[in-house]
Amino acid sequence: MTDAYVVGVDMIKFGRFPEKSVPQIGAESALLALDDCGLSIQDMEALYCGNLMQASAMVGQRILQEIGQTGIPVVNVSNACATGATAFREAWASVKAGLYDIVLAVGVEQMGRGLLGGTGGKGIPKEGLFGSGTMPAVFAEAGMEHARKHGTTFEQFAKVSVKNHHHSTMNPKAMYQIETPLETVMNAEMISYPNTKLMCSVNVDGSAAAVIATEKKARELGLLGRAVKVCASVLTSDRWQERDLVMPDVNTCTQEAAAKAYAMAGLGPEDIDLVELHDCFATAEILHYENLGLCGAGEAGRMIDDGEVALGGRIPVNVSGGLLSKGHPLGATGIANIYEVSTHLRGEAGERQVQGARIGMTHVIGLGSACGIHILEKAA
Repeated sequence: MTDAYVVGVDMIKFGRFPEKSVPQIGAESALLALDDCGLSIQDMEALYCGNLMQASAMVGQRILQEIGQTGIPVVNVSNACATGATAFREAWASVKAGLYDIVLAVGVEQMGRGLLGGTGGKGIPKEGLFGSGTMPAVFAEAGMEHARKHGTTFEQFAKVSVKNHHHSTMNPKAMYQIETPLETVMNAEMISYPNTKLMCSVNVDGSAAAVIATEKKARELGLLGRAVKVCASVLTSDRWQERDLVMPDVNTCTQEAAAKAYAMAGLGPEDIDLVELHDCFATAEILHYENLGLCGAGEAGRMIDDGEVALGGRIPVNVSGGLLSKGHPLGATGIANIYEVSTHLRGEAGERQVQGARIGMTHVIGLGSACGIHILEKAA
């Protein structure tokens, strides 16, 4: 199989755009990614589009109506919060397998306001058993379980939000670019303990896109100089557990995906220079330090206390501001993470640049369940 490279990647500034349609929002990042590598839609051999809220509406084809209908195959993907990562992975796999030399992946979402998740569906209802099936409650329960096992404190969870909001002040594409001191985070409106309002991800509109090419095509186009190699692409779902009948386990599919990604890349956690992980809630970020092998079990609280995961620390996490501040447009998040890590590997992240970054990891999880992990490496 051939190696696959990101040769063009970009995202729009996340925000709220009620005056625009989903295809219009998606088209913006598609054109930005194409411009990033000096190509056009006429150069693309296939399009992979991730969108959740309009999963049955052929969003990919409608994006082509905005930027050029060239007759290429279009694959529309929906996979909870892992939607964008799944679209990227499908695009990567098509290039890796030799089906195409160069393709475009787009993730886009237009979000409403309010809580994510609910009590719909079949089977044993979570409501009444653990209080709520909404995402703040699910991740609050997971955080409290970590606190029970390891003594993790409310203040340590809150420090995640302080860190990520600080990082966002250096990211012009983040929804919010505002410092939130520890006292402000801890005293904000309580949503589901220990997550206050400022410890919950931001529902926003947004899109991100990436152009993926074979090494031969990238070299032919003169794009290897800024290219980013995809060393690993892994997608997992949860194995059956009895506990899932009552409350989903937010850890296991990440643990399995991380192990497979490290094996595929021939690397370990110690080789990773920066991580963009799924901080849908502050509690989730703490859990995923351990799930991704960035530290041992029970050490996550110490990592946030010691500044190891802040810009300038041992392994910076969510230097973009993360979902807590950059925003979380479900279908776009996975590719937005690819953009952030690629920007650092290219040395183009400006004030928030992770110095000397050569290898980065991206991670998303969608309950239901799906986990997507990518390991990226500077090509030149």
